Amino acid sequence: MDKFTCNLYLITVYQYPNLKLTMKFSQYFRLLALSIILASCSSDSEPTSETGKSGIPPEVAPLPTETYFPPISRANEWETISMETLGWNEDQVSNLYFFLENNNTDAFIILKDGRIVIEKYFGDFKSDDNHAWNSAGKNLTAMLTGIAQEEEYFDITDATSTYLGEGWSSMPLEQELNITIKNQLTMTTGLDYTVDDIFCTDLECLTYLNDPSTFWYYHNAPYTLLDDVIANATDTDFNSYFSEKIKEPIGMQGLFIKVGYNNVFFSSARSMARFGILNLNQGNWDGTSILSDESYFNAMTNSSQNLNPSYGYLYWLNGKSSFRLPSTVEEFTGSLIPNAPADMYAGLGLNDQKLYMVPSLDLVVVRLGGASNEELLGPSNFDNELWGLINQIIE
Repeated sequence: MDKFTCNLYLITVYQYPNLKLTMKFSQYFRLLALSIILASCSSDSEPTSETGKSGIPPEVAPLPTETYFPPISRANEWETISMETLGWNEDQVSNLYFFLENNNTDAFIILKDGRIVIEKYFGDFKSDDNHAWNSAGKNLTAMLTGIAQEEEYFDITDATSTYLGEGWSSMPLEQELNITIKNQLTMTTGLDYTVDDIFCTDLECLTYLNDPSTFWYYHNAPYTLLDDVIANATDTDFNSYFSEKIKEPIGMQGLFIKVGYNNVFFSSARSMARFGILNLNQGNWDGTSILSDESYFNAMTNSSQNLNPSYGYLYWLNGKSSFRLPSTVEEFTGSLIPNAPADMYAGLGLNDQKLYMVPSLDLVVVRLGGASNEELLGPSNFDNELWGLINQIIE
């Protein structure tokens, strides 16, 4: 057997360990492998390309633990890692796919240390198709707010009126001036959430109900106005600022598009996964600082107030003592998603758009699609059912 054929064979076997071999070729390879092992024991032997510089054969080399960052200039290139290599239970994957397909899923991805372990598309949906993030896109706005503060365009303790102008609401000026950017980030503006349309940003929809910071309610209109705060403070188009500061530096694609009163982000599932990697690396992309303010990042991904400990700066947080949900004033005891890791934080959007990030496991999980059951804002029963199935694979 010539050298080229031997090398090709070695590579093939290592990459495809389950490949069936002819008896004659298999016996030949065992002899060849034995000779390589014996040669490697010699004190003057050089490591081959198959063993690497450490001299350790690939099959016993340690799992990669450093974060992988998919290249920016080559969007379709992305390193993968097998469930077998990770020691995950591949037998349970069919149950996961059945659940996803029967709950209107279009795209699903799991990353481990940045590498793709599972990537599955359903129906006619393709990897380069764009999908609405819905309120999972609030995470993007939260990080962009931190970047704008870091660049000294504003401080989140500033009054919202400083950047929207006085009279952006129907409240008396004294009440309006009490609302800050931080109140917009934490859903504590005190604006009346009993209006007919909580998405409405018209003056007549923005009225007083509670003093700021005294009540938590998932009110979308104050969040949407954050986009105007950022655009006015930076004196630039919101999409342009986002593209310059987050999208382009990490190789995302996508766009915020006005849908009714809402500003909805659309992108591919892989772009959402890229943003997940950025989060797990606390605002750093392969050595490039996207958000350097550690204090802001920690505040963003931890309890931002004591009214709803399961909410940060537009991020949902797991593992807290209690939580509140959209469309209700009721407080619930326990963790937001009991089956999910306690340190998980997430972007959760209407109709079960999901971006889960788990620092302790270095996992990013993406789900895009239609509503699994009811059309709910943010968290739903789907979260806990999905994580129950994920656990059967990764544990």
